[in-house]
Amino acid sequence: MPLSFLTKNEKPALPPWKIAIIDDEEDVHTVTKMALKRFTLDGRGLSFIHAYSAEEGKILLSKESDVALVFLDVVMETDDAGLELAKWLRQDLNNHFTRIVLRTGQPGQAPEEQVIVDYDINDYKEKTELDRKKLFTTVFAALRAYRDIITVEEARKYQELYRAGLERVIDSTTHVLEKRTLQQFFSGLLQQVVSLLRINERSMLVQLKGLSAVFSENDYEVLAQINHEDENAEINDEVKHYLNKALVEKHSIFENDVLVGYFPSQSGKVSLLYLKGIKHLTDIDISLLEVFSGNVSLAFDNLLLNREIIETQEELIYRLGDAVESRSKEAGNHIRRMAEVSYLLAIEIGLEESEAELLKQAAPMHDIGKIATPDAVLLKPGKLDEEEWEIMKAHPVVGFDILAGSNRPILSSAAIISQQHHERYDGNGYPDGRKGDEIHIFARIVAVADVFDALTHKRCYKEAWPIDKVVNLLEEEAGKHLDPTVVAAMLNIIDKAVEINQTYQD
Repeated sequence: MPLSFLTKNEKPALPPWKIAIIDDEEDVHTVTKMALKRFTLDGRGLSFIHAYSAEEGKILLSKESDVALVFLDVVMETDDAGLELAKWLRQDLNNHFTRIVLRTGQPGQAPEEQVIVDYDINDYKEKTELDRKKLFTTVFAALRAYRDIITVEEARKYQELYRAGLERVIDSTTHVLEKRTLQQFFSGLLQQVVSLLRINERSMLVQLKGLSAVFSENDYEVLAQINHEDENAEINDEVKHYLNKALVEKHSIFENDVLVGYFPSQSGKVSLLYLKGIKHLTDIDISLLEVFSGNVSLAFDNLLLNREIIETQEELIYRLGDAVESRSKEAGNHIRRMAEVSYLLAIEIGLEESEAELLKQAAPMHDIGKIATPDAVLLKPGKLDEEEWEIMKAHPVVGFDILAGSNRPILSSAAIISQQHHERYDGNGYPDGRKGDEIHIFARIVAVADVFDALTHKRCYKEAWPIDKVVNLLEEEAGKHLDPTVVAAMLNIIDKAVEINQTYQD
């Protein structure tokens, strides 16, 4: 639905019309100002700027870009100084908006008609003609023409800006739609609104503070921030005041230098964006934000629906994994730790976020094939004999057969992990004797995570190892059992892996 904006920033009154008097006679400046001191058009009076030679005029007009009218003397330093200045204004400065009224104190020396046409001169008067009444008429006609030209030009620029803005909306929406997680979505939302509003000045970005959050069940959850020293900082009272106001009003707001974007979803959750340090919003900015807001609300709905499907899949996967692990008497949180550590390893070695998420979702099914392993083998407390070991080694193939053939990325990835996570980097693993890069990277990661978890936790046949002993074994097995690159990544994140152990204790 379209979103409206509340704003307490009233548009400033329009400035007076700016008139330049370029003439080498001081009296001409004085008389002109006196004759026009009560002049108004559209509620706007006049302000005068002065130059006393053509060279001074160039400097003046170079600095002042919004001069509506120039009273220009023809004869100053030279007989044609005014004409040369007019030519410079139109051709070199490329100013075709300012109206030019030539004036001369020497009757009979009017410029040729071709000169007036070529230099786009709007009127020509002798100084003796310009009494108060004639000055008023001349200025009124010139300013009305200037006003209309500027109005047309602003409309053209507005259309160009709006068209370019719509292109930015489409581009920004595309980037937001590409986000697969809430964290990515909210981070992208912040970035794209900043981009949409063309906030690209370095000083402005330094001053800007912002966050994006989701509101549900009467609480805020911050999922992305910019320019906050503490990334885990809670929402302070000032921020909460603006967020609460947007929730109550049920639309985006812009007050003082604060913009709050309000993006509702059909599920009842509301996405909110807070930006402090916005100097102003133009009508185009507001219009573009309204279009963008509708797209973001749709994207938010789709993301929440997709997230609900993924969470349902994850719960089913964990429950299935739990069933397998409980049957084999493995620790209850083994698969959760495996999934979390595998995700960290994937990020550490440089996999894309989407790949790391997929691995995290698929890793819990790495031992799904054990569901077909007989209890006599699976639960045997002692060492397996040769026949029993062959039965045990069949579980990767069974797992692959169960999961293979699905077009779902999670299940197809789980099939590969199940089949290959007992392969060894040196080629001495099972079931196929794959080695090195022949083993899928997901399986190589899961193998390291599995060894780490097995060593750091108590089993029926052993006690948990101290972390230094675990590190030593990982280093010894790098290049043999385990991929050395993944082992190096494991050693880099060892502290985070230990924290995961503490979070998901048995």
